[in-house]
Amino acid sequence: MKGNKTTGITIIFLSLIVAFLAGKEFLKMREPEPIVKGEGVTSVQKLSDYLPSLKGTSGDSDVYIFKGKEPGGNVLVLGGTHGNEPSALVGATLLVENAKVEKGTLYVLPRTNGSGLTHNDPQEASPQRYTIKTKFGERWFRFGSRATNPLDQWPDPDVYVHAASGQNLSGNETRNINRAYPGRADGTYTEKMAYAVTELIKKNNIDMTIDLHEASPEYPVINAIVSHERAMGIASQVAMNLEFEDIAISLEPSPVSLRGLTHRELGDYTNTYAVLMESANASQGRLRGKTNADLVLTGKDQRYVEAAKLGRLYVPYDENGHPLEERVGRHLSGVIQFITVLGETEPDKEMIVTNIPTYAELLENGIGNYLREVK
Repeated sequence: MKGNKTTGITIIFLSLIVAFLAGKEFLKMREPEPIVKGEGVTSVQKLSDYLPSLKGTSGDSDVYIFKGKEPGGNVLVLGGTHGNEPSALVGATLLVENAKVEKGTLYVLPRTNGSGLTHNDPQEASPQRYTIKTKFGERWFRFGSRATNPLDQWPDPDVYVHAASGQNLSGNETRNINRAYPGRADGTYTEKMAYAVTELIKKNNIDMTIDLHEASPEYPVINAIVSHERAMGIASQVAMNLEFEDIAISLEPSPVSLRGLTHRELGDYTNTYAVLMESANASQGRLRGKTNADLVLTGKDQRYVEAAKLGRLYVPYDENGHPLEERVGRHLSGVIQFITVLGETEPDKEMIVTNIPTYAELLENGIGNYLREVK
């Protein structure tokens, strides 16, 4: 009897230790990665400024504002719409930490769905975080999910009905913010975040919204710009300009048959020119091998090299992979071009934005050279 009691106490004690360690790791997933407010940031808002019910929640993300001394255009950059698309979060972070605006106003939302950056997709074996070396040491970033954390919104319905259009979608899309626009103030948690972004655009007269994304190499819309029809003229010129920078990119029209996406609903329900950019991310693909932080950073995967030889991909793929520097560089050069072409097309919306790292600079110097020290 005494032996059984001792064994029972030992098991309980070990269980408490496991529970403590698991709980500690769980809380770490709710911790956002540090973002350093750069010299060019003139103010910081919260999404709850546009929908107070979000205040204090994981989706109450920071909105960084760069207001120039002269009036001009207003541009919004969305990063972190999907937490498993790293170049969007890192690209937006580099904007926050480096950009300077002399004319017009730049708005940057690095964690568009902050809730999606607090957990991983189940059964994907994804890393919880990845690190980038800088001259100040390592900086860490969250690798999250394309969906809102179920702790913030649950359960999923069998069928998700997009509120604005009535379109029926798969039930798991109910937590995908890029199927929730223009959102609802009294809707689901995901719809509330989408609504706050829409209100931000309306109340600040945002002229152009650029939503940064990544896609798996076997996805047809890859290394591409997707544009609402009202923005197609600007997007066409941007695509040509990027080709002159040796950045191969395609241009796709926003489909009217798939609802809830930024480039469709924001273009329809606000006055903004709505566009989206995709880069090639092996770490979210279905053909990938081992999923780890190295894959996130280097984009090197032998399974994708083999798939490219078989003609199964929509983007070139060799042993060099598609590193994070390349993917972030594509996005940031795209942002520069969209701002430039917007001002050339409509002079009253001209903006002067400097100090954004370009595609060529990131390939040469690395991302870490443009990340600031966390103090």
